[in-house]
Amino acid sequence: MNNKDKYRELCKVEPMIPIFSKDWWLDAVAGEENWDVVLIEKGDDIVASLPYVIKKKFFLRYISMPKLTQTAGIWMKYPDGQKYANKISFEREVCKEIIEKLPSVDAFSQNFHYSFTNWLPFYWEGFNQTTFYTYILENLKDHQKLFTQFKENIRREIRKAEKKVKVYNSDSIEDFFLMVKKTFDRQNQPIPYDLELLRKIDAACTKEKCRKIFFAADEGNQVHSAIFIIWDSQSAYYLMGGGDPELRNSGATSLLMWEAIKFSSTVTANFNFEGSMIQSIERFFSAFGAIQKPYFHISKTNSAVIKIHTAWKELLK
Repeated sequence: MNNKDKYRELCKVEPMIPIFSKDWWLDAVAGEENWDVVLIEKGDDIVASLPYVIKKKFFLRYISMPKLTQTAGIWMKYPDGQKYANKISFEREVCKEIIEKLPSVDAFSQNFHYSFTNWLPFYWEGFNQTTFYTYILENLKDHQKLFTQFKENIRREIRKAEKKVKVYNSDSIEDFFLMVKKTFDRQNQPIPYDLELLRKIDAACTKEKCRKIFFAADEGNQVHSAIFIIWDSQSAYYLMGGGDPELRNSGATSLLMWEAIKFSSTVTANFNFEGSMIQSIERFFSAFGAIQKPYFHISKTNSAVIKIHTAWKELLK
């Protein structure tokens, strides 16, 4: 049994592996032949894993994030009752072994889950780190408490939208993609993924019973907004959304977020907005009273060609 086969078996029984690192997710977003995994084994147990996607451009091979995938990075199985001092030693050992087992590539670039906090072993091996942020709502069961933690403008938008639109669920990925397209068209930007990828993700998540699409429409059946959420045993995730630019002021997106949060409380523990470094999006997510969580983007460039190209771009700024 090779590493991928072992990892597929692990994913079936290990609930703490995030959805973005699951084998079936990687099959959908990267293709079955385009990803692999580093495993650390102690006896018969797998104690750590790092799945990765290898991409090729010209003569370069590099590890990077697949589209619509927030995080990858390391999953670790800590020994029961482990002391903190031993925990740090365990992390050092595991990270060192994983780095040694990574394939030889021209560049490495991955976002690690926010639960991974000790990147020092990567630093010692010449990797770089940039801090990103996501926003997490915890303890989803108390809806009243959650609602009172929202900023007043969010609560006001939700109340306004409740009078204007109805919320419903639909399996039409084409209708959802149309709303996404409207959002990017308004910004005069290309959509960073296509309908075919979205269909693959939707099919995989539908099979695993871990996705829901929310729409908001008015009495005239005009769709104001739509959002797509997924979930695992630990959290739900706002994966993507879109809206009609001519109906942006209805408050429908805030209402859909609220409905998605309430639904998520029935299937998992937390709600992850997935964060953004774009100021306006960050402001919207943080207004829901979610906790800011840092997560690491870890990278390393081995190729002299990429190093020269990067330095040249910096020089021209």
